[in-house]
Amino acid sequence: MRRRYLFIPFFFEKGAAQSFASKIKSTNLLRKTGFSHDLASESARTKEAQLSMQTSDFYYELPESLIAQYPALTRSASRLLCLNKNTGAMQHRQFSDLLELISPKDLLVFNNTRVIPARLLGQKTSGGKVEVLVERVLDEHGALTHIRANHPPKTGACLHLEKTVVARVIEKKGDLYQLEFEGDQSIFDLLEQEGHVPLPPYIHRSDEEDDQQRYQTVFAKHKGAVAAPTAGLHFDDAMMQAIASKGVQTAFVTLHVGAGTFLPVRVEDVTKHQMHSEWVDVSEDVCDAVAKTRARGGRVIAVGTTTVRSLESASSSGQIEPFRGDTDIFIYPGYEFKTVDAMVTNFHLPESTLMMLISAFSDRETILTTYQEAIRKRYRFYSYGDAMFIYE
Repeated sequence: MRRRYLFIPFFFEKGAAQSFASKIKSTNLLRKTGFSHDLASESARTKEAQLSMQTSDFYYELPESLIAQYPALTRSASRLLCLNKNTGAMQHRQFSDLLELISPKDLLVFNNTRVIPARLLGQKTSGGKVEVLVERVLDEHGALTHIRANHPPKTGACLHLEKTVVARVIEKKGDLYQLEFEGDQSIFDLLEQEGHVPLPPYIHRSDEEDDQQRYQTVFAKHKGAVAAPTAGLHFDDAMMQAIASKGVQTAFVTLHVGAGTFLPVRVEDVTKHQMHSEWVDVSEDVCDAVAKTRARGGRVIAVGTTTVRSLESASSSGQIEPFRGDTDIFIYPGYEFKTVDAMVTNFHLPESTLMMLISAFSDRETILTTYQEAIRKRYRFYSYGDAMFIYE
């Protein structure tokens, strides 16, 4: 029997995890994106392929020793596995070699969201321990959060977090709790002062001072993410300058990555899977940059799956247009990419929606074969791990 690595965030209930593990073997993979996507226009062959997919089709076994617990000594010191998505040809390189693989005709698009120190520890008025993870800031004092406690807090309950933070439970909204933080400081200021870096659940250690810098991209700008757009972590200031000096154009979208990015597909029928929603902003400047890239015969290269989802969300009409709002786009094999030509991405969890996304960009067999080669070559996996460049 194969082992399954279920990397479950602290807010994922134990019972749900057990239910997921028992059901996952027979999961079907077929779901519309969060936009109006006309499945009737898909070919019969594509429909048949989609209907036959199961979540277990995207499984691979990974030695735990390859899950990076710390980043590389320097950002660009990571390795880079280059994959031709059409031929399956692979090259093993260093991340700094990406400069040789891009040209002045190309456009590199980054996600400039900024990770907030979203994790708070404390206790309820009753004395019971509580852990809070801010999922989305609503206003100066309100936020939607995940809460872990032996006994879930009731509406009106008061939570005493870290040294000075006091929050009151306003109401429960699905799996989330709406909290109102007391005092004059904004939530962002409170978190900067008292919060912990929200490291992913597969990093089995507490956050350290160095994580404040290394779990943040050098171009991070807009606060709101509770997980890093990890492909962007490999770029340091020197590399960004080298990209500019080469004449390669850059553009920036914003997608505030939520904790739901770590959730597995956990229903037997994936058409009933509730894809998590994230806030995205694709500006008119980005759309213009894409149009100019097309005109000069260059490639739109997305840095990270969050950037892929942003660009494709803005392209639901068939061509990219300014988009600002929530997206729950779910990209799986059979999806026709409208804007993205190549991508830089880290290695992803088995049976995750991100494995499905990169399998849609190449194909499932090629991706799984490439992952096996990465394991054989002992690449480092996940958020603090190595990267891939997938191109054609």
